[in-house]
Amino acid sequence: MEAPDREEGAATIRRASAHWGDYRVLVSGDRVIGARPAPDDPAPAPLLENAPEAQHHVTRVATPAVRRRWLDNGPGPDGRRGAPDDEYQAVDWETALDLLAGELDRVRSEHGNAAIYGGSYGWASAGRFHHSQSQLHRLLNTLGGYTASRDTYSHAAIEVLVPHVLGRRGLGDLLERPPAWEVITDHTDLVVSFGGLRVSNTWNSAGGRAAQTAEPAMRVAADNGVRFVSVSPLRDDTPDGVDAEWLAAAPGSDTAVLLALTHVLLTEGIADTAFLDGHTVGAGRLRRYVLGETDGTPKSPEWAAELSGLPAETLRGLARRMAAGRTLLNVGWSVQRTRYGEQPLWAGIALAACLGQIGLPGGGFAAGYGSTGRYGGGATPAGLPRLPQGGNPVNSFIPVARVADMLLAPGQPYEYNGEHRHYPDVRLVAWSGGNPFHHHQDLARLSRAFARPETVLVVETHWTATARHADIVLPSTTALERDDIVASQGDLRLRAAPRAVSPHARARDEYDTYAELARRLGVGHAFTEGRTSAEWLRHMYEVWRSGQRDRPPTFAEFWDAGAVDLPGRTHPSSVLADFRRAPGSAPLDTPSGRIELYSETIAGFGYPECPGHPVWLPAEEWPGSPRSGAWPLLLLANQPGTKLHSQQDMGAHSRSAEIGGRAPIRLHPADADSRGLSPGDIVEVYNDRGSCLAGVVVSDALRPGVAQLSTGTWFDPSAPDVTCAHGNPNVLTADIGTSRLAQGCTGGHVLVEVRAHEGDPPPVRAFEPPRIVRR
Repeated sequence: MEAPDREEGAATIRRASAHWGDYRVLVSGDRVIGARPAPDDPAPAPLLENAPEAQHHVTRVATPAVRRRWLDNGPGPDGRRGAPDDEYQAVDWETALDLLAGELDRVRSEHGNAAIYGGSYGWASAGRFHHSQSQLHRLLNTLGGYTASRDTYSHAAIEVLVPHVLGRRGLGDLLERPPAWEVITDHTDLVVSFGGLRVSNTWNSAGGRAAQTAEPAMRVAADNGVRFVSVSPLRDDTPDGVDAEWLAAAPGSDTAVLLALTHVLLTEGIADTAFLDGHTVGAGRLRRYVLGETDGTPKSPEWAAELSGLPAETLRGLARRMAAGRTLLNVGWSVQRTRYGEQPLWAGIALAACLGQIGLPGGGFAAGYGSTGRYGGGATPAGLPRLPQGGNPVNSFIPVARVADMLLAPGQPYEYNGEHRHYPDVRLVAWSGGNPFHHHQDLARLSRAFARPETVLVVETHWTATARHADIVLPSTTALERDDIVASQGDLRLRAAPRAVSPHARARDEYDTYAELARRLGVGHAFTEGRTSAEWLRHMYEVWRSGQRDRPPTFAEFWDAGAVDLPGRTHPSSVLADFRRAPGSAPLDTPSGRIELYSETIAGFGYPECPGHPVWLPAEEWPGSPRSGAWPLLLLANQPGTKLHSQQDMGAHSRSAEIGGRAPIRLHPADADSRGLSPGDIVEVYNDRGSCLAGVVVSDALRPGVAQLSTGTWFDPSAPDVTCAHGNPNVLTADIGTSRLAQGCTGGHVLVEVRAHEGDPPPVRAFEPPRIVRR
């Protein structure tokens, strides 16, 4: 094992770990002055270059702060929340915690625990103990519960649809136990990926990985004869080294392409009818739809060619190649983050079923390669240390992406996965370690929604846009300022992550903050169980250690060594493999026990936008819609390649991609020329929801008619003439769910227009903290 600390000149090299992996920081005088890769990482993520500047940036929250209007006027709705010129009062910790304890007690007493929304949605720290969401939810559970959120912005359509089609255990296979890249290398002939296999996405894993292995594994697979096809509007959605065939389909046409491939299998007699008969239900209904018997429109390659822009013969040839060998069909998370996002998933499962390879090594259907680093990296059957959060006695919840609806329309009905529910009347929002003003849609609407609660609490490291919508802001330490244990599912090693530098200014660990708050509210011991942070780390590790077959070293030995190996990462079998071998004795936990290509349950919900089998539904935000007449460019608001979501946007690597201090927008040469735009121009990207400024990059690596402006840029509403002066695309996206089934995020696609910005662009003020007055 590498020594924990080493000296290099005047600096000390210390271990660090984040969601983008292990790395090292150079520390001098209790300041981070540099970062470098871990010595044994074969493909380190450049995101680590953001860490030094972010660690000591002016936007760090230095002291507890309370919004002056809340102090002066008391709790209540306030349309001034988030105003660029809003003012905060610095207070000491005792005052801040007394105010917050009183407000939590008031809301619980007057309105009940369902009036508290425990948001805390975000990646935050990679640590197993200092994980913001876990800490806040544990506190709220000890206080009697809270309104929670369900599912994720990342893949809500997968989480809700797949249990109906493959069962909940099948969902576990899909998300946690897909074929490892080594299995693909040994068994797969062809990988067909809708949404690409984007390398920058694989740098990140919830919990972090000991080493970046995804891109090297793809290259090994390609070198060993695995062929790749990328169906995506972006050519560089796959790494150069895999020599992928690029099919530049129109955004939003994925379902049409998948149905057309299915049409070829069915009409040419190369579908696996034995698998369909023995392992699925609803194949007959699907067949009639695909052949056009139910609606008069055959879903043929010619039909799909009109929608996708891909030649019919290309689609026909691809279907034949898929049937001729072992094929793994992947639908990435980005594809389902659109309106009707359930449909490409279901159509992909149906195509894989027609190929008859579900449950075979390296074959079948997947949803996540190229979406996160741990996908395809194996599983961790022994589990990982964890902080118990306790149970939430409140049954009030919302689908996570419907937070603005909840705040704006308390008491109003909504539908979700067959349930008829009502939005709770939330009076207090508690958010820790997340930034919805990065990942939510229609940020002007979200800002109006945040005006409605009586109190907003945010616990944060930096003055994000979310923190600037808070009434009470409490400063948190970063991962470099506290001890923790780090690993992700399927990881190679469980690692110690010791503190590298002292806490910034008056920042505290969230655990210590919540422990003090719990004590004030009379549940101190229930929250802490009498343990300090250090004692919790030891306890969590030893509980995990006691459950291992091959007893790992003690906590002291582990901490001294810095890591312990996690063997047995991959599963030789799975639910779907067992089901394939013996569908009668190993059925899926679906109503039929088989793969439901037609779901009586979903059909019974009566959702026209998500009927009982996969269908083609033209979305509002796609090139063929009526909206495209006014807004002719389809903007892809995908994940950024220079940071994790919006984290450390002020860092050196993130800022290096900016143009004129704005987020870069990529345009095809034809689209730039037709608008008189050149590389480096500052442009206004706009539609009827909002506008933002961005800097032009001209590239032929994307399909004509498509623009790309990644998420993650800090929201800056300071300029009077644009909604965001910095370039956040979520001022443009629609705040609407995938369907009433999953109610998932639809922020991946939006129709826009682009024009040159006239005059001098306004300054970017996203990285200026608010005015804070002292007593």
